[in-house]
Amino acid sequence: MPSSFETLAAVDLGSNSFRLQIVRVDGEQFFPLDTLKDTVRLGAGLTADNYLDDATQQRALTCLARFGDRLRHFSPDQVRVVGTNTLRVAKNSAAFIREAEARLGFPIEIIAGREEARLIYIGAAHSLPAGKEKRLVVDIGGGSTEFIIGSGMKPQKTESLGLGCVTYSLRYFPDGKLTKANFKNAELAARNEIQRIAHEYMPDQWQLAIGTSGTARSLRDILELNDYSPDGITRAGMEQLKAELLRCGSMDAVDLNGLRADRAPVLPGGLAIMLAVFEELQVETMTVTLGALRDGVLYDMLGRQYHKDLRDVTVTQFKRRYHVDTGQAERVTGLARQFYAQLAGSEAMANPEIPRQLEWAAKLHEIGLMISHSGYHKHSAYIVEQADMPGFSRREQRQIAHLVLAHKGSLNKMVPLLSDQPAYWPAVLALRLAVLLCRSRRPVDLPPTLHLSNNGQGFNLMVSAEWLNHNPLTAGALKQEEDPWRSTGLTLSVQQQA
Repeated sequence: MPSSFETLAAVDLGSNSFRLQIVRVDGEQFFPLDTLKDTVRLGAGLTADNYLDDATQQRALTCLARFGDRLRHFSPDQVRVVGTNTLRVAKNSAAFIREAEARLGFPIEIIAGREEARLIYIGAAHSLPAGKEKRLVVDIGGGSTEFIIGSGMKPQKTESLGLGCVTYSLRYFPDGKLTKANFKNAELAARNEIQRIAHEYMPDQWQLAIGTSGTARSLRDILELNDYSPDGITRAGMEQLKAELLRCGSMDAVDLNGLRADRAPVLPGGLAIMLAVFEELQVETMTVTLGALRDGVLYDMLGRQYHKDLRDVTVTQFKRRYHVDTGQAERVTGLARQFYAQLAGSEAMANPEIPRQLEWAAKLHEIGLMISHSGYHKHSAYIVEQADMPGFSRREQRQIAHLVLAHKGSLNKMVPLLSDQPAYWPAVLALRLAVLLCRSRRPVDLPPTLHLSNNGQGFNLMVSAEWLNHNPLTAGALKQEEDPWRSTGLTLSVQQQA
């Protein structure tokens, strides 16, 4: 492991919440160490003439004193603090910031809307799988909403509009009252704002819509947990949610799965804005990512530009973190790659996602040994599925975890997991055989004849008879490997070639 790590911290003074994120930097990766959050609702403290009221200031200062205590031993070059929309518009922000900096112990940067958008995109991009598609990133904050179109790690268009879940909830849903008129007024107001930029953010400019930050995550959780949407945010799901809110008539009467108490007061405003986004930008579905402003600030502090797949970097870091036997991982990876190519043939080119996931699974299949040797494959799979893995989507992590889980033991457990993904079975076999043949943890002397093929009902493995006679332990293991496959509805036939 590297001999030293650098610790960095980012503080986001948002219009709804104040957040502190502390990370350890290892190479080109961040690993979270600590996160603090306080729902300050700074935006709710703005008076009609845009002054922060005393009560809100005091609430904010109390929070920053706690953050300052946590950051007491940090040097100035380790910490970056950014303020967003409310601090941009508050007429007395200068006086407040002086007091805030005294409590916090570090300077506060009030960033412009487009700079906020740029940082949001950097944060979002680092939490997404690598891809060449153009992405529309939408971040509905407490006092503003940022719109970004970018590709890879580079934002190309950035915009910030003064509409946020806090300000809209206060303005259009006073005391939490939910009426058709309130929703109509809020949506029309938001649509009117978005129309100013809509021509630059239409679907011909992007291929994938991404939501970030609290409003998007809250909407996704509510829609999925209440069966309003199967995956992510959809227009139909939001209309169902809106209908349920109208049925309740007041936020006090709303009882929804996934609705956190701290998000409830700002839900109607956030929903109205997101509905307006979908309408004006012709979005039908939106995925949600964890990366946002704080992550962008941290990556910006490093000042690095990555020119390789972030997922490969993450896998390398995980191998290091869990002290993986690199030689063994590479041997297994090489064999698994070879076996899968035999089984998949041209299909591997048609679906390059599976061979890449197979390689990552092969490299990570032993990380669970750090926890326990017994059932290590289960520990490995759990880590892959549950850990924060920058660059990977949750879906990718689940699929890699399935491969990792399948590389050892019974295959009964894999039948329900792969029932709708039969294309993964060749990858499972490739990984299991690679692990089996690398049992000695030494370079493998492969037989002159070792060929895998599909037979329509399962798989055939043709192996040199002479080699099997000279390697009875492996011969027995290969024969035993036929048994687990019967539970899958597929067959594995190990055959000898004279």
